[in-house]
Amino acid sequence: MGSILARRRANGATSYTATIRLKAEGKLVHRESETFPSKALAKEWMTRREAELAGQRARGETVGTRMTVAQMITWYASQMAEDNPWGRSKSADLARIGEGALADKRVDRLTHADFIAYTQGRRKEGAGPATAANDLIWLRQVFRAARVALRVPVPLQELDDAAEYLRQQRIIGKPRQRDRRPSAAELQMLDEKFSHRDVRAEIPMRDIIWFAIHSARRQEEITRLRWDDLNVATATCLLRDAKHPTRKLGNHKTFKLTPAALEIIQRQPRVQHDDGSEVPLIFPYNPKSIGSIFTRACQVLGIQDLHFHDLRHEATSRLFEAGYSIHEVALFTLHESWATLKRYTNLRPENLQHRL
Repeated sequence: MGSILARRRANGATSYTATIRLKAEGKLVHRESETFPSKALAKEWMTRREAELAGQRARGETVGTRMTVAQMITWYASQMAEDNPWGRSKSADLARIGEGALADKRVDRLTHADFIAYTQGRRKEGAGPATAANDLIWLRQVFRAARVALRVPVPLQELDDAAEYLRQQRIIGKPRQRDRRPSAAELQMLDEKFSHRDVRAEIPMRDIIWFAIHSARRQEEITRLRWDDLNVATATCLLRDAKHPTRKLGNHKTFKLTPAALEIIQRQPRVQHDDGSEVPLIFPYNPKSIGSIFTRACQVLGIQDLHFHDLRHEATSRLFEAGYSIHEVALFTLHESWATLKRYTNLRPENLQHRL
């Protein structure tokens, strides 16, 4: 029922992680683990917890009722499908919650006061209304999964009551929709800066920012595009693992390229590995590096509140201003609904053309 795994730490010391797994009808219904500096302590904890869990079952209690928030998050993380992993934000947020103020509290004893105090604490730490609200969303997902899979009592009503109160007090809220578009002057400054920089730099930032504007691709998507997925004849390209709220891996979609975007692709060099084989990526660069370079350039140039993702807003708005219809713009941007697409549409009245 339990196992102990020895791990070598960076400082050379050895730690021992004791893990207890309980199954019912071939399915994992409970999992918890603790780490100790010695094998004897790990074994002692495992023996004691196994006895406690056996006592719960003997009394007819649901195993896992006494899980802490950290333990339930650990269990939830163990259920993540390998073929459909979470995004970086969800993984990082859950890891942070599992180490925060609620971590050691028992789930079955949580009240609305606990959630309110936790959220108020997050706001004092500097989290915005949308970020604080997101923590409650992740907790709700964990609790719902545990209620179904483990059949344990979870405080969903207490969480919902707390969320409603926090919304009324404007302590949490929806994220503010950005309508930031770079001005012509700002784009000129960036163009000039990267024109000089790119002569000696590895990452061709000038091409990348203009490709983002002409293709509506996110920085992570730009660095995943492949030469063998490009169809010059039809001016299209396949985007592998396109962003999706529930399914990403295998969600491949073909998008239309504007003439300007295709031209930028065609002037990219074919990069080779050390062994002489060709790198399949069109832009074989780290997306985080692209974002960091863009942010630093804006700071140096004095450009306020401009994110690389705002270039996607610029691209979408330009397509509408060029006269494309909603369903045509979606072929470039890969938005699945107008409700989502309009969030990225910030038209400038002076650019709107009269049509009879």
